[in-house]
Amino acid sequence: MIERLPSNRPPERFYRGGARISAFRGEPGAAEFEPEDWIGSTTTIFGEKELGLTRLTDGTLLRDAVAKDPEFWLGADHAARWGDDVRLLVKLLDAGQRLPVHAHPDDAFAARHLGHSHGKAEAWYILQGGTVHLGLTRDVSEAELAYLVETQDVDALLGLLHEVDVSPDDMVWVPPGVLHAIGAGVLLLELQQPEDLSILLEWRDFALDGTADGHLGLGFDVALTGVQRTGISREALSDLVRTAPPKGSAFPPDADAFFRLERVPVEGHVSLDPGFAVLVVSEGSIGLAGQSAPRGSTWLVPAGAGAIVLDGAGEVLVARPPAA
Repeated sequence: MIERLPSNRPPERFYRGGARISAFRGEPGAAEFEPEDWIGSTTTIFGEKELGLTRLTDGTLLRDAVAKDPEFWLGADHAARWGDDVRLLVKLLDAGQRLPVHAHPDDAFAARHLGHSHGKAEAWYILQGGTVHLGLTRDVSEAELAYLVETQDVDALLGLLHEVDVSPDDMVWVPPGVLHAIGAGVLLLELQQPEDLSILLEWRDFALDGTADGHLGLGFDVALTGVQRTGISREALSDLVRTAPPKGSAFPPDADAFFRLERVPVEGHVSLDPGFAVLVVSEGSIGLAGQSAPRGSTWLVPAGAGAIVLDGAGEVLVARPPAA
């Protein structure tokens, strides 16, 4: 009923990474371009039919299992409100190089222009620190932004963003539309809406064709309207980047409408509330429903499993959809 999930790493992504995921999980080294581990995923890579989906031990796609019995997997309240829409995608992400400057559309943009059910809000829990680039330092006009994209003036694009050092246990909240780029060397746990929608403003020196693939098939004149062009003050940035509390909700209240992440320290016996969850053991070695759950292991918990008891010594990160 509770499944330990192996790595689910889509190959040949456009940026390097993967070694830190392997080290965290205690697995053999990854290929050079496998920087993401899609955990408990019912979401595909943009434009793909199955790539990115999680497959259960019996070979069934998690997406199909949830569609067959949403109440068992997601709970009665969730299923009554949202049906078989899990409303969550969890990833481990290892930035083997700095990611390009990009943003993600909000729900309204995704529905109007793409016919998708969600945009892509996301938040990160930092496992290994470094530098991230987040939010404009000043207001930018539509014409200026379009010019920087057209000319691929990477230094100017990156220079528009706040540069922030992050450490383990920090959290970063990235609302839809906010420009960002994860710096090289950062390993993080990412919670996001279950979509793979990115508006790329930068592609020089990356293994992709941004002129063809950077605008979600909409053209940049439309795609860039999904980008927030309003500056964020340094003071307001503290609402987006801060150290997560040692226990309880790791993300700010604004993220609760999209997903939830709880830090659960384990010393002895701890009970988790019933409900669909993806568990990531971030520290120590935990006992989980009679199974050993070492650091780096990831687990899928259906709502039908009821309350789960953890024991041992360490920490578990509990990712859940929004409350119904």
